[in-house]
Amino acid sequence: MAELSISRAWDETRTVIARDGSLLTTIALALFVLPGVVSDVAAPEAPAGQLPKFGYWTVLTIIALLITLVGQLAVIRLAIGSGLTVGEAIRHGARRTPAYLAATLMWLLPFLVVAMLITGKVVGPAKAASPAAALGLILLCGVLLFFAIRMLMTSPVASAEPVGPVEILRRSWQLTRGHWLRLFGFFVAVIIAAVVTIIAVSAVGGILAQLIFGGVAPLTVGALLVALLIQVVSALVSVILMVMLARIYVQLGGEGAAVKVPTSGT
Repeated sequence: MAELSISRAWDETRTVIARDGSLLTTIALALFVLPGVVSDVAAPEAPAGQLPKFGYWTVLTIIALLITLVGQLAVIRLAIGSGLTVGEAIRHGARRTPAYLAATLMWLLPFLVVAMLITGKVVGPAKAASPAAALGLILLCGVLLFFAIRMLMTSPVASAEPVGPVEILRRSWQLTRGHWLRLFGFFVAVIIAAVVTIIAVSAVGGILAQLIFGGVAPLTVGALLVALLIQVVSALVSVILMVMLARIYVQLGGEGAAVKVPTSGT
């Protein structure tokens, strides 16, 4: 079993970002920020706790998600140390996205289906709510978290190795064996930092939009400002996370992974 050092991965991540910042920024702006802003601005308002009704915004959101997946795999490819240009990394990410998406759906979709079935018995009138269903939902979340940590290496594997969806899952399970606690700590730290940062930026953006543009109604300049700020921060978090996962993948002995921190390309 390979050793894992999160601090070493973080040091290498800072080196990668310092050296290849311009390349990563190009990918982030084109494949993270722009699709995210378009999706956010197009989404209509909905009652609290509910999703907007299906419409053209749904199609835009799906397209934005697919573009983001391409960006994630492209960032990982660069961070592993492939020596590719930005264009080559993006094309590589596009080729590997179908296998990555299929692998993700294979392990995540069953959880979502079961969660929807259980939620129907938990959410509703107090008298109709089932305590057993509520307990089942809590247990399901615990199992989902366990699998989510074991599947953290799916994106690096999908980007670095020319394998299909089943092998992507198997490789991630193999690479993360014996490292669950460390990867869990890393995952929780990233989530907490991301949520706190995005909430703070969203609040500040909302205040600025209200003062300057008079509000954040859909398809307004104020909504565009808030969406842009949130997406820039989200893109920054995504880039850091993807680079970290790439460097962790290298540590865990990923097949074909470069053993050195990549240098800048054009």
